[in-house]
Amino acid sequence: MESGRAQAFVLDDILLAGQIANARNPKDFVIAGESLRTENQSLTFRKDDPAFKALVDRVVSGMMKSGEMEKLYNKWFMSPIPPKGININYPLNAETKEAFANPSSKGI
Repeated sequence: MESGRAQAFVLDDILLAGQIANARNPKDFVIAGESLRTENQSLTFRKDDPAFKALVDRVVSGMMKSGEMEKLYNKWFMSPIPPKGININYPLNAETKEAFANPSSKGI
């Protein structure tokens, strides 16, 4: 896109935001329209370790409910990050806000 050989590019929103943030002139680009699909991320671990799952659930749910997870998100996606000090500038989406407000271990 920077070379002018394309007018549009389709990719996951967060990856597009990273590409834009690393462009020579980030203000030349915009993520247009609605997201084609939203998928929240998850943790994976052995299913035969209920004690470990309980620990992970307690820590991650606690971070979500306390606001710590949103602070971490803002640190990495809404603030300049090392080593180049680039800000991806990708606000938290509604689905992730909902997941932070109501943590669960159900799949999507």
